[in-house]
Amino acid sequence: MIRRIDTLSGDLFADAAPLVLDRVALFEHLNHWTSQHWLRQLDTAFARFLADLDPQASPAVLLAATLLAHMEGRGHSCLMLDELAHDPATLLAWPVAGLNAWQSIAPAMPGHAAGWQAELGRSTVVTTDPATSNAPLVLAGTRLYLRRYHGYEQSVANAVRQRTAHAQGEHDALVRQWLDRLFEHDPANQPDWQKMACAIGTRGQLAVVTGGPGTGKTYTVARLLALLLATADHPDTLRVALAAPTGKAAARLKQSIDGALQDLQQKVGADLALTAFAERVGAARTLHSLLGARPDTRKFRHHAGNPLEVDVLIVDEASMIHLEMMAALLDALPAHARLILLGDKDQLASVEAGAVLGDLCRDAEAGRYTGATVDFVSRTTGQTLPAQYLGQGNALAQQTVMLRVSRRFGGPIGQLALAVNRGDAPAALAVLMDHHAAVQWRNRANPQAVVELALSGRAGAPGGYASYLEVVKQRPPDVPEHESWVRAVLGAFERFRVLCAVREGDWGVAGLNKAIETELARHDWLPRNRGEWYTGRPVMITRNDPGMKVYNGDIGIALPDPATDALRVYFLDGQDIRSVLASRLADVETAFAMTVHKSQGSEFEHTVLALPVDAGQILTRELVYTGITRARQYFTLVSASQQGFEDALGRQTRRASGLYEGLAGA
Repeated sequence: MIRRIDTLSGDLFADAAPLVLDRVALFEHLNHWTSQHWLRQLDTAFARFLADLDPQASPAVLLAATLLAHMEGRGHSCLMLDELAHDPATLLAWPVAGLNAWQSIAPAMPGHAAGWQAELGRSTVVTTDPATSNAPLVLAGTRLYLRRYHGYEQSVANAVRQRTAHAQGEHDALVRQWLDRLFEHDPANQPDWQKMACAIGTRGQLAVVTGGPGTGKTYTVARLLALLLATADHPDTLRVALAAPTGKAAARLKQSIDGALQDLQQKVGADLALTAFAERVGAARTLHSLLGARPDTRKFRHHAGNPLEVDVLIVDEASMIHLEMMAALLDALPAHARLILLGDKDQLASVEAGAVLGDLCRDAEAGRYTGATVDFVSRTTGQTLPAQYLGQGNALAQQTVMLRVSRRFGGPIGQLALAVNRGDAPAALAVLMDHHAAVQWRNRANPQAVVELALSGRAGAPGGYASYLEVVKQRPPDVPEHESWVRAVLGAFERFRVLCAVREGDWGVAGLNKAIETELARHDWLPRNRGEWYTGRPVMITRNDPGMKVYNGDIGIALPDPATDALRVYFLDGQDIRSVLASRLADVETAFAMTVHKSQGSEFEHTVLALPVDAGQILTRELVYTGITRARQYFTLVSASQQGFEDALGRQTRRASGLYEGLAGA
């Protein structure tokens, strides 16, 4: 059991008397922590599994494994042993009661990273060489990994290094000629980061383009596609694919690129067949669809042994791509193919483990461009890279461009987003208190304020769900008009959305969905005596089902079939409408309110962000920034307290990872 030699005093480790902690006592603690929801049941079960594999594993090894599983569940790809030893309060981010519970056993654990390494090194469930051992845990320096996440991280790092190792330009003079045609001349000679991004995208097999809302990521990549077509050795056979993590993001990507290519067609005339090229590219797809997701397995149809048939792959909303998916994507990409990643590095990272785009873009703001890159940019664009962005960055830095000028997001919403992204609470509060129609703040509010906005919007900001339900009630009597009606319903619903920081409780997705349904029914917008399925119900898919071609995050609306009146859920898939019988969809939830995480890749005319009084570590700067930037024209913040909002701005997401260090040679 556990025996205290002396009383514990001071900080977590300061002057702590030694404790003796055996495995029985450890699991008593873990069970208690699980009952308090500081750990998941899965975390403790994993420790018991390892205890069975290695009966000699010390309590320190089992505790480290438990915390590793816990951190993976929070999106981290590894456990940082130096932080565990020296700053467990920040690492765990538990409430005070949880940290006190940790403090009670801390003296029985190693007090420094080397001690943790020594304990782990003695266990048969831990290896430092995964190539020669099947141990489930991998110790890499002061990082402890679940074996498969160490494999994913190594796979991504190796692929990125290979794709950036020998980046060099081809057809530099031709690239310069076409870039001057595709971009307007700037008499002020300001750095044109979009033009530079296109040039960078023509060299090597990987380019990363990051930037906030309105900086023109898809505008840029459309010109890059035109440039690649114009400079291709065999333009008629150039194979291009478009993809994004969600169906909504994929549809937006395709729509934006098609529109930009049509505009460019008028600009370049008959010299480049961009309209025909856009048709040949085809629809954008989700990553799951692109890679060939299969039922009941994590493996995809496309992989290194069966690669994608593509020469150029454009992937939007890359901040949403988790480590496992990025590893699968890079594995399935042919060696010759060019990968262009687009995304906002400051948005929320993926729900699952990893913050890949954040790691890839760690040096994006600083630039760190070498002399060779400066010369290449000068030759191909006529631009001079500003001196503050020069340095000795790695090969990946030379293939990364940050777009720094927002051409659309300059009003109050943009000002608020920039202030939040800087963590500048006074500036953010000044925008919120300015009483501008585009941005309003309902402070010291309760969830009912969110429900009232959900009904019909607010003064100066139309919207609310009554507007789409009005379209639902206008169901046409004739079958030929059915598809147009469905499109109108889906379009009207996408104008407004309630976003939540949390899932549970009155401020969460579950509580607000129920409250909004009740209020809409009270005003006769929804049936008062409704079952689970009813006409007009918006739903989100919560689990991939490749057999029915629905994927996690897809949003549809239940509407009657024109022939049978049976309820079907209709989805907008690019420009096409597809539907599935409602009775066949088991993994769905009502979607009047959704988490900020799930909203990534979407934009709404009016966005309402609901922030509870205290959601702990969930409320972060990145979450608030992402919520704000989902709004195109109107943004309403509903918060329980000003302090909670300010605390969120001071709390940045930082995910444990070794990917950036693994790219050091890139």
